[in-house]
Amino acid sequence: MAATTTAIALTLSSFTLRSTIPSKTFFFPKPSKPISLRRTFRPLSLTPQAKSSDIDTSFFDDVNPEEDIVFDPPTPPEGFTPPPSFDEGPEETEDEIAAAYEELYGPAYSGVSVLGNDVYVMDSKVKKSSAFGKVKKEKVRDGFEERVVQVRRVTKVVKGGKQLHFRAIVVVGDKQGQVGVGVGKAKEVIGAVQKSAVNARRNIITIPMTKYLTFPHRSEGDYGAAKVMLRPAAPGTGVIAGGAVRIVLEMAGVENALGKQLGSKNALNNARATVVAVQKMKQFREVAQERGIPMEELWK
Repeated sequence: MAATTTAIALTLSSFTLRSTIPSKTFFFPKPSKPISLRRTFRPLSLTPQAKSSDIDTSFFDDVNPEEDIVFDPPTPPEGFTPPPSFDEGPEETEDEIAAAYEELYGPAYSGVSVLGNDVYVMDSKVKKSSAFGKVKKEKVRDGFEERVVQVRRVTKVVKGGKQLHFRAIVVVGDKQGQVGVGVGKAKEVIGAVQKSAVNARRNIITIPMTKYLTFPHRSEGDYGAAKVMLRPAAPGTGVIAGGAVRIVLEMAGVENALGKQLGSKNALNNARATVVAVQKMKQFREVAQERGIPMEELWK
């Protein structure tokens, strides 16, 4: 009896446990609706078309295909003068044909202008296109000449690696007392030179010179660790200097001068030190005006 009572108690406890478990935990497949794969077809409505026998062709009944149709143009208005025919005009000469060709397409390959234009000026205005269809920019003709002092390859270390660029130093001048030093960087040498030339034109200065194309007095300038010494020279001496100092003086138009680089040999710093030394110079009339005396008394 004790064993039977224990079995009944276990059975009742199992029924109680099953009743407390929510119905979601039982893994019975839920009944699902069958998927219908029916396709609906709509009947095509065909519009009735007219038959060829129903088309009205009575308009062509009176036309005789063998009869020649004569074109009857409208009556011209009063005062209308018909233009002359192309063959009725006077024949053009070779000079007139060449002049008309030059007006449309420019001078011929012979290089002779029929209209009397300057062929070299006309050629400079024509934009030449490269093989890839790019239009080349014309050089700026502002009277300044350009000279490259140095082109170096520089590298910038970034997170993804190294970036290679080119740095160019260019000096521009009109050889009449104006000169400028510029520097620029780009991924290509041509782009770096163009950028430095633009930068040099923004830094144009005027160098004081005498009638013998030399300096009025001595001067020294420094930039960074570079130091430059400039001295005037007698006519016929020439420019005795080296490196970037010589290029700056020649582009400015100085013909007789002495220059010396002291300290660093860096081309950019020496070029800028030359500019600093030149900016310290003064003309004779400026010194006389500051002292309040005539210019003739400066040498007494």
